[in-house]
Amino acid sequence: MTGFSPLMSPMILIDLALLTMLILVAVAMLRSRHLFAVVMLSGIYSLLSAAFFVSLDAVDVAFTEAAVGAGISTVLMLAGMLLTVRREKPKTPGRAPVALAAVLAMGAALFYATIDMPAFGDANAPANSYVGQEYVTRAASEIPMPNIVTAVLASYRGFDTMGETMVIFTAGVAVMLLLGIGSVRGGRDVKDAENKEGGE
Repeated sequence: MTGFSPLMSPMILIDLALLTMLILVAVAMLRSRHLFAVVMLSGIYSLLSAAFFVSLDAVDVAFTEAAVGAGISTVLMLAGMLLTVRREKPKTPGRAPVALAAVLAMGAALFYATIDMPAFGDANAPANSYVGQEYVTRAASEIPMPNIVTAVLASYRGFDTMGETMVIFTAGVAVMLLLGIGSVRGGRDVKDAENKEGGE
C-alpha cells in the first residue's frame, strides 16, 4: 500500500527511548543528594535533550543545547562546587502547598495549551507558512549559504543572534566573577558538615 507508514516507525521508537531516558535521568537528579552526581546527571540530561532535538530536525537548537547546557553550564557548576559543600543538606519534613499548587496550575495550563498546537509535520502550520515559507523560498537566491538555518541565523536575524550571543557572554562572565575564577584561591574554602552517623 503506497504511503502507508507503520504505527511504530524507527524514529518513533528512538523518540520514545530518548523521552524515557530523560524521565529516568530527571528522577535520578531529584533523588540524589550528591551535588557532583546531580551536575553530571544534568550534563547527561542536556545531551539527551540535544539528541531529541536532532530527531525533531532542530539541529541548531540541539547544537546550542549541547554547547551551553552540557558544556559551559556543566563547567560552571563544577566550578561552583568548589565554593560549597558536596552534599545537599538533609530535607526537613513537610511540603510546600503553595509551590505544589503553582506547579500543578502551570502544568495544567501547559497541557491545555497543547490542544491548539498544529499536528506534527502539518504543512499549513504557522511555522511552515508565511514568513517561514519566504525564508525557504528566497534564502538560496539571496544568501550564498548552503544551509537555510545558518542563513537565517547569520543574516535574516543576525542582530537577534548577536544579541543572544552578547547575553550569554555577559551571563558567563558574571558567573565566573561570582565564582572568583582568576583569583589566587578561586574563592573561600568550605567543608562538608560532619555526618552524624559516623562521617564519610
